[in-house]
Amino acid sequence: MSSIQQSMQSLTEWLKANYPEGLEDLNPPATAEQLTALEQALGFDLPEELRELLAIHNGQDSEGGYLFDGQEFLSAERIAEEWGVWKKLLDGKEFAGSHSRAEKGIRNDWWNAGWVPFTYNGCGDHFCVDTQPAEGGVQDQIITMWHEMSERDRLANSLSEWLKSYTDDLKRGEFVYSDEFGAILHKDDV
Repeated sequence: MSSIQQSMQSLTEWLKANYPEGLEDLNPPATAEQLTALEQALGFDLPEELRELLAIHNGQDSEGGYLFDGQEFLSAERIAEEWGVWKKLLDGKEFAGSHSRAEKGIRNDWWNAGWVPFTYNGCGDHFCVDTQPAEGGVQDQIITMWHEMSERDRLANSLSEWLKSYTDDLKRGEFVYSDEFGAILHKDDV
């Protein structure tokens, strides 16, 4: 069993015990056609771990409580949508002259077409798979992308590392489901 599969099994077990409705919000696996359509929208191949994750669950029903630290787990279709919004802004020169304060290894772009969002908080913010890291970065590292703030931080060196850390934190009680906010959040934010 791969690390992604193990982490998703851990998430499933946690949801069963702590937020069963969240388990019902997970979509079935993405089809080959859905993954191909996403790659066509992006114009490049999906990072292998993101492809594997979507092949387990094609994100979540966007009407349910957000599953990843207050963020929606995006389906292939929603990834294409969110990426497309940012790409249109980039192509329209909306970010001309704008730079981020990026950690070492992350490009200091405001947004980069090589950043593939896999979460969304409903306000324009994402966790992204970085397919175009800067020097000192790691291919397919996980980074933050905030629409109004310039910080760009590396959360993990890979999607499998990020997902394992997140599910380990769930098991330790660092994250809880909040009815008030309709999301799984860090316990200090509830």
